[in-house]
Amino acid sequence: MVSKQNTSGSRTRSPVSIFIVLGLCCFFYLLGAWQRSGFGKGDSIAMEITKKTECNIISNLDFESHHNAVLIVEPSEPKAKIFKPCNVKYTDYTPCQDQDRAMKFPRENMIYRERHCPSEEEKLHCLIPAPKGYTTPFPWPKSRDYVHYANVPYKSLTVEKANQHWVEFQGNVFKFPGGGTMFPQGADAYIDELASVIPIADGSIRTALDTGCGVASWGAYLLKKNVLAMSFAPRDNHEAQVHFALERGVPAVIGVLGSIHLPYPSRAFDMAQCSRCLIPWTSNDGMYLMEVDRVLRPGGYWILSGPPINWKTYYKTWQRTKEDLQAEQRRIEELAEQLCWEKKYEKGDVAIWWKKVNTKSCRRKSANICKSGEVDDVWYKKMEGCITPFPEVASQHEVAGGELKKFPARLFAVPPRVANGLVPGVTEESYQEDNKKWKKHVNAYKSFNKLIGSTRYHNIMDMNAGLGGFAAALESPKVWVMNVVPTIGDNTLGVVYERGLIGIYHDWCEAFSTYPRTYDLLHANALFSMYQDKCNPEDILLEMDRILRPEGAVIIRDEVDVLNKVKVIAQGMRWDTKLLDHEDGPLVPEKILVACKQYWVGTEQNTTLSSQ
Repeated sequence: MVSKQNTSGSRTRSPVSIFIVLGLCCFFYLLGAWQRSGFGKGDSIAMEITKKTECNIISNLDFESHHNAVLIVEPSEPKAKIFKPCNVKYTDYTPCQDQDRAMKFPRENMIYRERHCPSEEEKLHCLIPAPKGYTTPFPWPKSRDYVHYANVPYKSLTVEKANQHWVEFQGNVFKFPGGGTMFPQGADAYIDELASVIPIADGSIRTALDTGCGVASWGAYLLKKNVLAMSFAPRDNHEAQVHFALERGVPAVIGVLGSIHLPYPSRAFDMAQCSRCLIPWTSNDGMYLMEVDRVLRPGGYWILSGPPINWKTYYKTWQRTKEDLQAEQRRIEELAEQLCWEKKYEKGDVAIWWKKVNTKSCRRKSANICKSGEVDDVWYKKMEGCITPFPEVASQHEVAGGELKKFPARLFAVPPRVANGLVPGVTEESYQEDNKKWKKHVNAYKSFNKLIGSTRYHNIMDMNAGLGGFAAALESPKVWVMNVVPTIGDNTLGVVYERGLIGIYHDWCEAFSTYPRTYDLLHANALFSMYQDKCNPEDILLEMDRILRPEGAVIIRDEVDVLNKVKVIAQGMRWDTKLLDHEDGPLVPEKILVACKQYWVGTEQNTTLSSQ
């Protein structure tokens, strides 16, 4: 009997023991995986930056010792298709602003300078080469004043604008003295004059728009005031002016005020300017000024320096009659009154208007108010000669659309569009959670690439910006981020601007409005999942390669199945790649693909080949 009782007890304990052993095994397996992922201990990363022809950033990262590489599971996965270099004549190719294609479109309202993208048959399926002698740009802030000639080899502006001090050629570099057509004493002196009227220094002004920016010296010198200027200019006879701006480390895009809306949301900018931008503000019943009003925040400022301001002094230089210029200025004054703008300053070459905070004190007699309900649905939409309505207010002192905090408090304060429930699916709580998530993600990025946050990556793009959490977590005088909100996703760009960040609408089935080699770091969160049924991922990756600088970095965060496919394509593009676990460990299906573009330049032997 005793023997039987002992046997029974052993059988009772046996399953319990098995469960304990299994539990311990699982615990130690997860502990080991967490340690191997690299987030259980500090990473060791060499920080040396050289200009050799290999991709130093990736080769100096010891991913194998500190992170799990996620292997492509399918044994039958096809080998990477090797993409050939394009002909060297495409070194500065801008697909949607191609000069030859532009000449096929009407010149009326600058239509020919707008975006006209290639058809599927016209697309290049090759890698855009860097010019011979290409050199890593100077680090910020030295890049503001100096650009390597080999990177943007165009001297025409040094001759055409010689007396205006836009740019000078010295040895093998361009020097940018900070001059401009309407600020011959330099951008600093010009900004100081503006600051006597506009509260630039106290954080009230954070986002600015420069229409017809030239080489973007206004935006370049505003950066030290902690003001982010979105500058744009067309690709025209002033060859490479936007390319110069980006090479200097200043936010800019190729663009024009023509027949379609600007790719920005309503109430985006605290300040906008035209410094001899030559935009015909009174044409088309004031349509262009109405578009500036749409993107200008209530309480914002518009600056006009150049014709027709100070016409009594310059009418002979401008080769126009006094009567013509006087009539143009009078018409601008009338339009400003219709827009609820109040002139605050006019002295010498500069005039400044202030947009009232609501319509309660407007003196306009009658105005053609836009009836369209969606003022932010602007991608490829034609402009209309109507005024964007102010959001409703309850009192005379209330700011239409919501009052913003001064920067930097604005960065993490709840944006008015979120607080007022204007962004579907986004609450104050989910907004705060999004901020926490991106602080965690960015800290993880810095653990495997300690150059993130330094001047090595100054021009940064977030290709699917969402609420701007990535850019907010990176915010520093050393960097700026172009926050791109895809047109096929949720419209969150207004929130991005209310945080004191800048960005643009874009459809990644098309090329971006920039020159090749203009960004140091590209970040893409769930972008390829978003577009997997919309367009070919190969096209998106080739566009990323076009706008990324040699030895620039890429971070793609997405589902592992999507990243496996992306990695196969990227391996044929002269990118060094690593597929890493999520920072929370290997059991999370979302992974991180890190890549670095190798250094290489075009040669005369390159031919333009499309891989089929």
